[in-house]
Amino acid sequence: MSDHRYYEFLALDRPLGPDEQAEVRAMSATADVTATRFTDFYESGDFGGDVPAVLERYYDAHLYTDGAGTREVMLRLPVDAPGLPAVEAYLLDDQVDAWVSSSGDHLVLDLISQDGDTRPAAANGTALVNGTARAGEPGKGAGAVAGGGSSSAVTGVRAELASGDLRPLYLAWLAAVGSWERDEDAFEEDFEDEQEPPVPSGLNRLTEPQRALAEFLRLDPDLLAVAASAETPADQAPWIAALPANQKDALLLRVLRGEGEEVRRDLLRHHPADASPRRTVGYLLDSAAEARQARERANAAN
Repeated sequence: MSDHRYYEFLALDRPLGPDEQAEVRAMSATADVTATRFTDFYESGDFGGDVPAVLERYYDAHLYTDGAGTREVMLRLPVDAPGLPAVEAYLLDDQVDAWVSSSGDHLVLDLISQDGDTRPAAANGTALVNGTARAGEPGKGAGAVAGGGSSSAVTGVRAELASGDLRPLYLAWLAAVGSWERDEDAFEEDFEDEQEPPVPSGLNRLTEPQRALAEFLRLDPDLLAVAASAETPADQAPWIAALPANQKDALLLRVLRGEGEEVRRDLLRHHPADASPRRTVGYLLDSAAEARQARERANAAN
């Protein structure tokens, strides 16, 4: 098993100044540091910094992969977008975690997938190092992550979460649930009776960043298809029509004042959730297994 480790930090909202770059460069003699990116690759040894602390102070996103099959993405968001109360229903042990930063200004999300048997291949057929092509190698630069995507695609979900779209959180929760099939000791036996969190609308029409996140976290496509199949979202048009006229006028005025993203976030936050009944973890996993077997039988018959 490889001991390789890959660390990447991204500054998305604001580039680091010269002093800040010097501070993070002092944490590693081998890191490649620019105003917007920190990358480091280890074949032996490890990063000496405190990853959550580095993210909270300097960066907006962090990705990590290693030879043991660990994949991790951490995102730093404004503390009220979407806010800790909105994400708490999707938290699951240490695989989907969240906390308010020590400064109180940010919400940090930590999404982890672990699978020691995974050794993906790059799009050109060469083996990825740690699930991540080594920075500077021919054909792959920094920002290449497991599955052939890019870190910018995976971290694109940060903007979606900040706008109130909770699909990335549901995908992370679902990927964590799917890990139970790979590791029966991942959760307690009665976990199969737990109900799923609120289901955001649009699971059957994911964005490119959401698809990249699902692949990075090893979300089983059959499990995703089952989760999306029962979607019966509350219709937005009648809900908008029922809003008081003075409230709609106030919302339109905010849009004209340049607060379009804030208005969208507020509307998504207060729009009724998916009206379908909550399903249990056991139901989702069993249904995904049945769908997988049916697909395999159909493929074998062709």
